[in-house]
Amino acid sequence: MSTDDFTYGHVGWTRSAEGPPPDGFHLLRARTRLGNGPAVRAAAASAVLGWRMHRAAGLAVAAEAAEAAEGVRVAVGIGVRRLRLWAPCRVVWTVNEPDRAGFAYGTLPGHPERGEEAFLVERLQDDSVWLTVLALSRGAVWYTRAAGPLGRAVQRGAARGYGRALRRTVRGAGKAHGEPS
Repeated sequence: MSTDDFTYGHVGWTRSAEGPPPDGFHLLRARTRLGNGPAVRAAAASAVLGWRMHRAAGLAVAAEAAEAAEGVRVAVGIGVRRLRLWAPCRVVWTVNEPDRAGFAYGTLPGHPERGEEAFLVERLQDDSVWLTVLALSRGAVWYTRAAGPLGRAVQRGAARGYGRALRRTVRGAGKAHGEPS
């Protein structure tokens, strides 16, 4: 995959997220417990990879494909109608393994931020299922740069909102299959 059109230089950083973030970038990591068991993991993975988590969090999604896959372009919109702000991205990596599923997208020209955001569902050895949102970012336009710490607080709130939306989306998945949740 060509990285020419991304607006930042560390494409794929969220896959391993090792070490400190690149100079000038802020790192956000937010985890939300979703429930327990393989049915919750499957429901959560489907919702994340199929953009339903984003929509459940109140965002508009315009994607080239019904599911996240490497190279797929997607625009995420916040707001309503003509007041909607669109943020263009492209999927950088995906994973769909028995106990891990998710993806990351990176910013394209026209996005108010520069960087990458990853959404990873994991089922741990204790059978608990978690969503981790990992964002590597910095402002790309005057208003996101000017927002400074307030902008990062909004980003933390959005990450928690993704977790709440996904937890609502998968509620009952384990119970429907006789698993405790």
